Amino acid sequence: MTARKKKEERVHSGRLFKKYLFVITSVILVSVIVLCSTYFLLATRYWSNEQKTLMQRNTNIISENAQHILTSFSSTELPDTDDDGKIDGEEKASVRSPLIMICNTLKSMSDSVNADIFITNTEGEVVVCKEMIDEKFRFSEDAKCIIHSEYRIDSSIIQKASDGNYSEVGNLGGTFVKNQITAASPIKLDGKTVAIVFATEPITTSWYAYARNILQIFLVAILLALLISFITVYFLSYKLTKPLKEMSIATKRYAEGDFSYKVEVKGNDEMAELANAFNSMAMSLASLESSRRSFVANVSHELKTPMTSIGGFIDGMLDGTISRDKYDYYLRLVSDEVKRLSRLVTGMLNMSKLEAGEMPINIKSFDLRNDIIKTVLSFEKKIDKKSIEIIGLDSIEPLPVRADEDMIIQVIYNLIDNAVKFTPNNGYILFKAYSDQEKTFISVRNSGAGIEREELHKVFERFYKIDKSRSYDVKGAGLGLYLVKSIIDLHGGEIRVDSKVGEYTEFIFWLPNV
Repeated sequence: MTARKKKEERVHSGRLFKKYLFVITSVILVSVIVLCSTYFLLATRYWSNEQKTLMQRNTNIISENAQHILTSFSSTELPDTDDDGKIDGEEKASVRSPLIMICNTLKSMSDSVNADIFITNTEGEVVVCKEMIDEKFRFSEDAKCIIHSEYRIDSSIIQKASDGNYSEVGNLGGTFVKNQITAASPIKLDGKTVAIVFATEPITTSWYAYARNILQIFLVAILLALLISFITVYFLSYKLTKPLKEMSIATKRYAEGDFSYKVEVKGNDEMAELANAFNSMAMSLASLESSRRSFVANVSHELKTPMTSIGGFIDGMLDGTISRDKYDYYLRLVSDEVKRLSRLVTGMLNMSKLEAGEMPINIKSFDLRNDIIKTVLSFEKKIDKKSIEIIGLDSIEPLPVRADEDMIIQVIYNLIDNAVKFTPNNGYILFKAYSDQEKTFISVRNSGAGIEREELHKVFERFYKIDKSRSYDVKGAGLGLYLVKSIIDLHGGEIRVDSKVGEYTEFIFWLPNV
C-alpha cells in the first residue's frame, strides 16, 4: 500500500472520531447550559422567597413594636404638621417619645437588613420613616422626609396589607421605577388598622452578591466536571471508534480484493462481537472469492477439454489424418464428449436454479425401493464389466415416501454412479434402507480406496474432485454430489459421508416421511 493511500485512510478514519467527540462534547455543554439555567432560575426563586420571608418577618417585628409603643403611650394619633411641614410646638412633647422610638426602630432595622422601611397611614401616605430623625436620634427641624413625601401607595395594596401580611416582587403599584421586593404588615390598635409598615429592597442590591458567590462555587464545580467529562469522552470516543475505523479500512481493502486484513478484537462486549462477525465475514468472503475463482477455472477447464477433443477429432476427419475405417470409433468418442458437455450444462443449469430457488418441486407419493432397483439395473452392463457384487438390494422393504420423484431418482442415480465408478474390480456395493415414524434412511456403501478424513467435508462442494491426479472419474465435472446435497436440503433432509481409507466409502441420506 502506498504512503499516500495510508495517509488518506488515516484522514478518513479520523472523521468519525472527531464527529463523535464533537457530538458528545456538544451534548455535555448543552446539558451544562440547561443545568445552569435551571439552577439559576430555581436559585432566583428560592432567594426571592427567602428575601420576602425575611422582609415579612422584619415588618411583623416593627408592627408589633409600634403597636406596643403606641399602646404604652396611650396614643393612636400620629403628629400633625403645620403649613411648613413642621410639628406644632404643643404637640412635640406628646409625640416625641413614641415617634422617636418608632423611628429608631425603623432606622436600626433598615440598616441591619439594608432595606428601606417606612410607615404609611390608611390613605397610602408615608407618615413615619427613618429620615425624619438625624444621626443623634432626634427629629429634624422640618420633621418631613423629602424621599418618601412623594410616595402614594395604591389603595388596593393598602387594602390587602390592612387585611393581613402582604408581599410582592414588583413596583408596588407604580410607586417604584424598577421592581423591588416588598413586604407589608398592618399596625393595629384595638383591632383596627391605623397604619401599615412597608419594607422594600431593590432586587439588585443583595442579588448580585448572592449570585456572585453562587456563580463562583458553581463555575469551579462545572469546570472540574467538564474537564473530567472531556477527558473521559475523548478516550471513550477513541475506544468506541477505533474498531469502526479499522472496519472502514478493512472494507476498502476487501473492495480491492484483499481479504487478509483483520480487525483487532478486544474485550467481549457488543463491539467485540461486531469485530468478530466482521472478521468471520472476511473469511467467508475470502472463501467465496476462492470458490468463485475455482468455479470459473473448473468450468473453463470442463468446457474446454471436451470441446478441444471434439474439435480435434472432427479436424482429423476433415483433413484425412483419421482414416475412414476409424470414423465410427471416433464418432462414438465425439458422441461421448457431446453427452459429457450436455451433462455439464444440465448440471450447471440445475445448480443455478437450485441456488436461485427456482427449481419447481412436484411432491407426490411413490415407492422409493422401485426407483432404487430400476436405477441399479440401468448400470447392469458396467456392474457386470467390473464384476461388482450387489449386496442388500433384495432385502429392502417397500419405502413409501412423499417427494419429487424425478429429483430423488437423480440423487439415487448420482450416488450409484459414483459407487460404480470408484468400486474396483471384484468389489461390492452394499444397499441399506429402512423407515421409522419420522424419516426414511437410505445407505449406499462401496468398497474401494476410500476418502481421506480431511477431504470428507469437501466432497459436496461444487466442481470438487477427490485427488484429481488419481481419480477414476476422468469425465466427471464435480457437480454430482453438490446437486445431491442441494436436492436433499431442498426436501428438508440431510446427507452425510463416512469412509475408511483402503476399505469403503458410504453415503447416507434421509428424507422426512411427512
